[in-house]
Amino acid sequence: FLLKTHMQPERVLYVSSQNASTISPAFANRLEYSKQEKKIVITLHNLQKNDSDMYVCAEVLKNSSSLSVNRSGTMMLIKEVEQTDCHYRSWGIYGLIIAVVLLFSSLVCYTLYHVNMKKYFERRKPNQVYEDMSFSSRHNTLIRT
Repeated sequence: FLLKTHMQPERVLYVSSQNASTISPAFANRLEYSKQEKKIVITLHNLQKNDSDMYVCAEVLKNSSSLSVNRSGTMMLIKEVEQTDCHYRSWGIYGLIIAVVLLFSSLVCYTLYHVNMKKYFERRKPNQVYEDMSFSSRHNTLIRT
């Protein structure tokens, strides 16, 4: 037997020595077990808040009608988890990213439009002469008598 003992006492699972089993309707489609010699592995799926309880294994002794309870039970406390819908929140993040990219792109386009890019990409002729006509260079080259 697998028994719930405290909150809502009930028989969850019964497995006979001839491998016949009875599963509580509350755990139908949510309980799996496998039996190997004297060992039974029980797996519970899709736990719910009302599944919280103390679970113990028990057996019926030969030539007796009383149950022998295994002292080391398992306490299960199931807490409900509030599910949040992240689907709509992700659209807000994607929208913000798209707006930032569009603003940055328009800033780059505006800058390129107003800066005369032709002079930066224009090839200079190799035979050009450059003459510095600033005041400081003329001042140093004046001949004084």
